[in-house]
Amino acid sequence: MKLGIDLGGTNIRIGKLHDGKIIEKISAPSPSKMQLEESITYLKSVISPMISSEVTGIGIGVPSVVDVSKGIVYNVTNIPAWEEVHLRQILEDEFHIPIFINNDANCFAIGENRYGEGKGYPNMIGVTLGTGVGAGVVIDNVLYNGSNVGAGEIGCMRYLDHVYEHYCGSEFFTTYHNTSGKEAAERARNNDPEALKIWEEYGKHLGELVQVILYAYDPDAIVFGGGIADAFPLFSESLKASLQTFLFPKSLEKLQIKISKNPDIALLGALALVQ
Repeated sequence: MKLGIDLGGTNIRIGKLHDGKIIEKISAPSPSKMQLEESITYLKSVISPMISSEVTGIGIGVPSVVDVSKGIVYNVTNIPAWEEVHLRQILEDEFHIPIFINNDANCFAIGENRYGEGKGYPNMIGVTLGTGVGAGVVIDNVLYNGSNVGAGEIGCMRYLDHVYEHYCGSEFFTTYHNTSGKEAAERARNNDPEALKIWEEYGKHLGELVQVILYAYDPDAIVFGGGIADAFPLFSESLKASLQTFLFPKSLEKLQIKISKNPDIALLGALALVQ
């Protein structure tokens, strides 16, 4: 058995995998307001009930920069006290089993590749659309980290007067339209003309991001996840229309765009780190 941990800024989710299936899950609040030592003690206490002699390894997805080789996490999102935490060493000393750590967007990507909508597509990109825009790169069914786990940080690339994340994450709705993605989706589903135009514009921006992915990686598939991806039917047509300016139409014909369907895919991706 293996444990997968999704260490989010709001919640810690833990799943136990056996024979390729999650057989047990728990959730607890993230230690976002705790000091460092207190938060580490708390994390150990959350993990401990899931540990047994049958558990052979733990994979952890963290919203931060990660030194994968040393298991160090830096500047974890929404946990201010975690500026530099030697997480692998801390947990291996506590539980005496191997610990594997990677960025949460990378976990999403490898989870989709192994267990989700990206299965069967050896070269794929997993993109999370939420507060920010995260991405993971899978090449020949292997997660590609880059030298500093920075491969796939497409949301940070310059676009218009800012970066892609500003136009493809939740800031697009709050900054430019004084609303939230959730509210805009509810209005659009009720055929509100203004909301429908917002989603049409969003799809155009995301289409530009997809073109960057195509030029950089030429993947078999792109799998979108995160809260904004749930509204895919509202922006799919404008996204596809914006792709018509892509310079290599034959590559575009082969591309598969998928939407994540498994709410546990981040846990499964963390579990895949152990394998």
